[in-house]
Amino acid sequence: MALINTEIKPFTATAFHNGSFVEVSDQDLRGKWAVVFFYPADFTFVCPTELGDLADNYAEFQRLGVEIYSVSTDTHFTHKAWHETSDTIGKITYPMIGDPTGEVTRNFDVLREGQGLADRGTFVIDPDGVIQAMEITAEGVGRNAAELLRKVKAAQYVREHPNEVCPAKWEEGEDTLTPSLDLVGKI
Repeated sequence: MALINTEIKPFTATAFHNGSFVEVSDQDLRGKWAVVFFYPADFTFVCPTELGDLADNYAEFQRLGVEIYSVSTDTHFTHKAWHETSDTIGKITYPMIGDPTGEVTRNFDVLREGQGLADRGTFVIDPDGVIQAMEITAEGVGRNAAELLRKVKAAQYVREHPNEVCPAKWEEGEDTLTPSLDLVGKI
């Protein structure tokens, strides 16, 4: 799984978005920052807490110019039904991609072959369609939108300041590092 710094693969899928079914492709992820957020299945336990957390932080992602795309191997019809029956999922306004064929999930190497479910995979994609950060967690380990926001901000900062890097626990506005021979062995 060596997807960091690789370009996303072509795909086309149908998403449930703001009350409608819309087509989404890899081309929609280009020209802006994107987060592709895979989860195992609709109508489950940890998944709605994660998707709700993203919904609660969606305005901040949007302020940063980032679009969120959640993806499971459920259909777009299932996403619509879940959206209409769950208060937590009902607050989602980002696209919910249905991937019943597993094309998108395979492209990001998070399909559990034989199960037809996605692992909990998170991918931060730059405007050129290149994966800048990724995280895969075990079934029972939920993710945190605030930490994802921090990673997006760091990735954006490094892109805008190519001679600087963000140290551990870096937060927006804090000092960065400029790699050089002078720093070797002094941190």
